[in-house]
Amino acid sequence: MFEAIDTFIDTTLQGLGIWGPIVGCFFILIESMVPILPLFVFITLNFLAFGNVLGFIISWIFTCIGCSISFFLFRKKVQTWLFKRLKKEGVISERTIDMITNLKFEQLATIIAIPFTPAFLINIAAGLSKMSYKKYLGALLIGKVFLVYFWGFIGVSLIESIKNPIYLVRVGILLLLAYIISRIISRKFKIE
Repeated sequence: MFEAIDTFIDTTLQGLGIWGPIVGCFFILIESMVPILPLFVFITLNFLAFGNVLGFIISWIFTCIGCSISFFLFRKKVQTWLFKRLKKEGVISERTIDMITNLKFEQLATIIAIPFTPAFLINIAAGLSKMSYKKYLGALLIGKVFLVYFWGFIGVSLIESIKNPIYLVRVGILLLLAYIISRIISRKFKIE
């Protein structure tokens, strides 16, 4: 089954030519705002099309841009209206917003680095909160490094990761590294 999927991806990439990676980058941007799109597929396509290094850099840049656009859409355009509506419906409270705002830098970076955390919800929560963009961007840049690497690594070597559990240990180590690096940066730049 996995070999059939791999063959399908290779055939699709060759059939799309240069448009494949461009479409992949566009979908990475859109995925930050529309959560139903599978980010790991587009990251895997970029890794396969551009190689591990360039595919990683392109995927990381586009996912960070997409998340920033989503953050600003909610911060500048939707924050007041949506917050009032959610508060009226009892879905969200001032206490919840304060809890999100007061997340420590390293906690936010770790949440972003976890592969199965929905980026769309993080972008909305950060945009609706009073969190500074500096804090959000720093955590985003650190967390997405590990997330993009994880999805590229798993996507490209899906069969090997299922056969060999050592790959999952590496992912755990990457999450720990994301936490430690964000903690160091948090202390150095006094980001709370």
